[in-house]
Amino acid sequence: MIVRIMGEGQVKLDDVHFTELNALDDELLAEMESGDEQGFRRTLGALLDAVRRLGEPLPDDALEPSELILPGQDATLDEVREMLSDDGLIPG
Repeated sequence: MIVRIMGEGQVKLDDVHFTELNALDDELLAEMESGDEQGFRRTLGALLDAVRRLGEPLPDDALEPSELILPGQDATLDEVREMLSDDGLIPG
């Protein structure tokens, strides 16, 4: 799967990693619902770090369609809320 981190670029990520990413996504969703800004910042950072660590960056000139778009590290709670589906940022 091709994942885009807004403001950074694209990463190719193997589907086997989505269990770990979904756990972080669930935690992020709970923190957003409770208004826990500090927890939100920590978990968003952990989610993005996991994508970077587990994925393989695509070259900047690659034009692959992104199957998943994640907010950048500096996104606000409100900006991320607008990106959410019923499943959070990561479907499944």
